[in-house]
Amino acid sequence: MSLEENKAIVRRLVEAFNKHDLSLLDELMAIDYFDHRHQLRGLGSYKQLLTMIFNGFPDYHETLEDIIAEGDKVWIRDTVTGTHKGEYRGLAPTRKGIKGEMVVILRRVDGKVVEGWEVSDMLHTLKQLGVIEYTEKAKKIFSENVS
Repeated sequence: MSLEENKAIVRRLVEAFNKHDLSLLDELMAIDYFDHRHQLRGLGSYKQLLTMIFNGFPDYHETLEDIIAEGDKVWIRDTVTGTHKGEYRGLAPTRKGIKGEMVVILRRVDGKVVEGWEVSDMLHTLKQLGVIEYTEKAKKIFSENVS
């Protein structure tokens, strides 16, 4: 597959996430997909994770900021937004919004996404939800992150 075809598949994945359309994943991803970030093997397990995220953040949305393809891999940088309106990882809804960036690398084989890596700042997300707070010392050290 060409680099442009690889990027087009990843754009379709982001679109599926934004529509919360998990059925499209059957077409785009391998049944034995491996998510390195969450240590999940299998498309079914990955769909369960996404269902938990979509239930917790019904307005979950990814904005594709950058996309780069090389060989069988596609790198993306996304801005993620959502409002915590449902239970998420055992946390009752806070009604607070989140906004953060993530970098994802996806590898394709025979037309399907077979594995993925993600780098995101969960500490920042938990802070936005009010789950954690900076200490007074941290507020001074990381003043640019204190809101």
